[in-house]
Amino acid sequence: MPPTPRQGHVVVAPDKFKGTLEGAEAAARIAAGIRRAAPGTEVRELPVADGGEGTLAAALAAGFTRVPAKVAGPTGLPVDAALAVSGDTAVVELAQASGLARLPGGRTAPLAAGSYGVGQLIGRAVSLGAKRIVLGLGGSACTDGGAGMVQALGVRLLDADGTELPPGGGALRRLDRIDPGRSAELLTGVELVVACDVDNPLLGPRGAAAVYGPQKGADADDLVVLEEGLTRFADQVAAVTGRDVREAPGAGAAGGVGFAALALLGATMRPGIELLLELLGFDEAVRGARLVVTGEGCLDAQTLHGKAPAGVAAAAARAGVRVAAVAGRLELSEPEWRAAGFAAALALTDLAEHPGDSLTRAAELAEAAGERLAGELLRG
Repeated sequence: MPPTPRQGHVVVAPDKFKGTLEGAEAAARIAAGIRRAAPGTEVRELPVADGGEGTLAAALAAGFTRVPAKVAGPTGLPVDAALAVSGDTAVVELAQASGLARLPGGRTAPLAAGSYGVGQLIGRAVSLGAKRIVLGLGGSACTDGGAGMVQALGVRLLDADGTELPPGGGALRRLDRIDPGRSAELLTGVELVVACDVDNPLLGPRGAAAVYGPQKGADADDLVVLEEGLTRFADQVAAVTGRDVREAPGAGAAGGVGFAALALLGATMRPGIELLLELLGFDEAVRGARLVVTGEGCLDAQTLHGKAPAGVAAAAARAGVRVAAVAGRLELSEPEWRAAGFAAALALTDLAEHPGDSLTRAAELAEAAGERLAGELLRG
């Protein structure tokens, strides 16, 4: 006999299981398993994200409206992207325009890839009347310091001949002067908040080029070019604005898009999961809940440093609600995940009959995980 449900609902709030399940599908499958094990229990699905890929999908699942937009992809070719809008708030996900997944044929372009399409999405949000824009960083294909983004919003980046620089971080070494144009007017009265889960500065051994450039196809020579270009850009921005934010935590996020947002667009930066949970109404959803179930593709040491499940666990703890985790793989020891605030943690690999099932049968196993957790945690 299934357990008799007690008072209180269950909130299912996973991030995506990268490469296998989007956040909304993971939430739906886990929720289905809980409903099967505990009939009559109210289960609310609230997929989350930490500001990177999946941010747009999480906003849409929470009731935001999808607005399509054709913008420049990382190599300049047009791509079909979207933003999410609710009232006067808009959510822009960098990966929609300038993500690695947007590279034609998957071919990297470390020196030429740019962020112009991100600026176009921000401009589209402003044209729709947005007064608050949340910019989710993550999954970037470019290391241009956000140069393309601000160019799309009217900033002119000129070489010694007065010619506009072409896209990509490789061109920034030729930057001679910056003309802000009317970009400040465009964003007057608009709050731009960057959702970011990294604290890298723009330059140096922990900077945008050194840490993330190789992931975007940059070799050793490319890294030298990119670092020189970003340094030149930072110097010129400081000269124009009178502020130097190259060392600001998060300036190196998304190939330096964080830097341009802070320095030229007047953005503020907040931890991604904290901002997204607020945006998605998590505190309201969890009020009176009996259990929260979160998860992601791999529960590991990185999870403990600002990733979505850790943020969900912390928010649930503040509300006095137990939280459990479902993961594709579980690389934390039981003492580690318990210390992070999880009452239970279950990996799809633990439920798989054969190696590889956790990838090929992820949806089915996520449902089984929900059923098992409900049986363990919702009794009585």
